[in-house]
Amino acid sequence: MTAKYTSFCLLGLFLFLYIVPLQTRPLFIQDETRYAEVPREMVTSGDWVVPRINGLRYFEKPVMGYWLTAISLTIFGQNNFAVRFPSALATGLTALLLFFLCRRFQRENDFLPFLAPLVYLTSLGIATTGTFAILDTPLTLFLTATLVTFFLATEEAPGSSWEKRFLFAAGVFAGCAFLTKGFLAFAVPVLAVAPYLSLQKRWRDLLRMLWLPLAGAILVSLPWAILIHLREPNFWHYFFWNEHVRRFLADSAQHAQPFWFFSAVLPAMFMPWICLLPAAVYGAYRLPLPDGPQRRLIIYSLCWFLFPFLFFSASSGKLITYILPCFPPLSILFTQGFTWWVAEKTTEKKHLQWGIMALLFLVSLGLPTLAGLHLFGPDYLQLFQRSWKWLLLSSGMAAMLLLLLIAFRSNRVQQKITFFALAFTVLLFTAHFTIPALTLNMKAPGPLIRRHAGSITPDTIVLSGEEMARAVCWYLKRNDIYLVELAGELQYGLDYKDSSHRKLSPKQAGAFIRRHRGKTVLIAGHDEYSRWQPFLPLPYAVDSSGSKGYLLIRY
Repeated sequence: MTAKYTSFCLLGLFLFLYIVPLQTRPLFIQDETRYAEVPREMVTSGDWVVPRINGLRYFEKPVMGYWLTAISLTIFGQNNFAVRFPSALATGLTALLLFFLCRRFQRENDFLPFLAPLVYLTSLGIATTGTFAILDTPLTLFLTATLVTFFLATEEAPGSSWEKRFLFAAGVFAGCAFLTKGFLAFAVPVLAVAPYLSLQKRWRDLLRMLWLPLAGAILVSLPWAILIHLREPNFWHYFFWNEHVRRFLADSAQHAQPFWFFSAVLPAMFMPWICLLPAAVYGAYRLPLPDGPQRRLIIYSLCWFLFPFLFFSASSGKLITYILPCFPPLSILFTQGFTWWVAEKTTEKKHLQWGIMALLFLVSLGLPTLAGLHLFGPDYLQLFQRSWKWLLLSSGMAAMLLLLLIAFRSNRVQQKITFFALAFTVLLFTAHFTIPALTLNMKAPGPLIRRHAGSITPDTIVLSGEEMARAVCWYLKRNDIYLVELAGELQYGLDYKDSSHRKLSPKQAGAFIRRHRGKTVLIAGHDEYSRWQPFLPLPYAVDSSGSKGYLLIRY
């Protein structure tokens, strides 16, 4: 398999799995509508310094992720594709970095540079986040670029011009990561690099190699850091203590989970390759490691995966997307072990191949059904509502099993792995078009709002529940929405005197609506409305996205 052919296959896989589905579904609340609305308000207002949602100061994250989406909105227009494109592109560029890194240090093995990005792109955790508008994917790209360029620097002669270039580039990428999600951009590289240099007994380099990356990071991040301080002096205090210290240490941290949480979800996130883990572990156990670039890359990848993973596990607040930066080194480690297992001439290989193919067959059939029944009970089969979704999903499952059968019967290992990956890819692609109707009703209020957007004029006063606020702003292209009862993450912006009037209690909302009869719209969830209804006047029109979805109410 030539490098040109493998590159073409990887590009086709990326376009099929990550670019084609971007426009297929409405934006999900709350993350996608949040990371769509902040950039939209930047583009509309021309203020690219202070992040805002609904015109309110929003200081939960720095600006790089918003800038990337704002650029995409400027190029492609204000649509779902533009909102999600930066995340998909970041995923593809991360895979490209893995391709070049493995090709540079594995010239004698043409298979590994192809396999590492293939594993990365087709892992469940990456494929299910790379088409969503979240900040963890560009963060993963910048952290991967930081650690790849730093490793390249360690492979150059100390003090050489190429070492300096790579170190400075590592700092530039770290600065971009900092502007994406904050101080985590410095913690992850340090946690990977410091143990690696210590294991290599390069203790002096711990300080010597620090200054150029630091200079690069400061050069990138300092201009905006100064601008936001001059415009909003409280930004750094809020951002540091609320988004870093409290989330990492506080018992009441948002998304609190036990220490073992990431260890429990990692196997599912690494599907389908977790099914081949026995082969990779066996290969890693038998892998000879003479001193050289390959050995150093494996040690570096171990440090890159293990110590950040433990760091994320120690944090009080946890979401599954937090460990996405651990997947690039995991892909490298997996492919190193697996390719050595492929090279081994042992009698155990045939039996191991049968075992892993049988395991994948059973898991691929049983896991979706078991998970659905566990989460939704007997109503699981009613979630799709439309027969064509069942037909499409069944076709995807049939295609997956057919490709697995082809992989099982193939004689060449590269063909086996290619069809193995394609089997899961087909199922992942099909999933974009077979999202259950109940999920869309609960997580995607866009269709409901779009139905009425034409009749909601600039003079219409719009009230919303906190959960819906970002979606209402995005779909109506407004930043003057009144919030009822709760404000959630928007509360900080409402604490300013110039914005405090934008939050109403249910009783205040009722009085407000009575004063503005004939030109008021309320958009909220069913549960919210049931709490507020005793305080509100009778509406003259109500539209709903479903019994567990959202309401658009006219007064």
